[in-house]
Amino acid sequence: MDTDGILAIPAIEYRRIRWRNGRGWTREILATPDPEHWQVRLSIAEVDAAADFSPFPGVEREQVLLHGNGLHLRFDDGATVDLLPPHQRARFHGERAVTGVPVDGPVQVFNLMWRPDMVAASLLHRPLVGGMWCFGDERTAWAVHVIAGAARLGADGRERAALAQGDSAWLPASPGRRRYSIDGAGELLLVRVLRGAAEHD
Repeated sequence: MDTDGILAIPAIEYRRIRWRNGRGWTREILATPDPEHWQVRLSIAEVDAAADFSPFPGVEREQVLLHGNGLHLRFDDGATVDLLPPHQRARFHGERAVTGVPVDGPVQVFNLMWRPDMVAASLLHRPLVGGMWCFGDERTAWAVHVIAGAARLGADGRERAALAQGDSAWLPASPGRRRYSIDGAGELLLVRVLRGAAEHD
């Protein structure tokens, strides 16, 4: 983390771990404030064959297809959702029993999880053409994941981190209003995390 609080997380540093139920693998990007007692967790799930997802009571989840021909989500209550290329998404409660079935080959899925009694989270999929801004404060943090292309992150008019395809960054909440710049070309997933408040659509 640099002096402006930007934590760049190269893809080669993601931690590859087993699912909690042992049925698959995930590459953990970030678990904050700590890996054992997280409020927000970002990871990339690898789904090579049909597998039950680990239950996470009290957690909200949102998944986005990153790579592969699609993922069929089959819930025990009979509901089904398809995540299809290029980057279809689904949001659901972590306690719902669900099986993920890859469509014609292995898939990788971006997985956002958060505890709604502690934080609110919203996931945005945005093209990166030129530049954009993110604003943070003592309650607002951001995560950035580069789906395609490359991005440069800055603060106070100076470049602070360079991200390649597959890399991520964390812009933590901090005292005072902060303005972060994101420049480059490609596609991003942006996660806004609001501490201590529920978000209503």
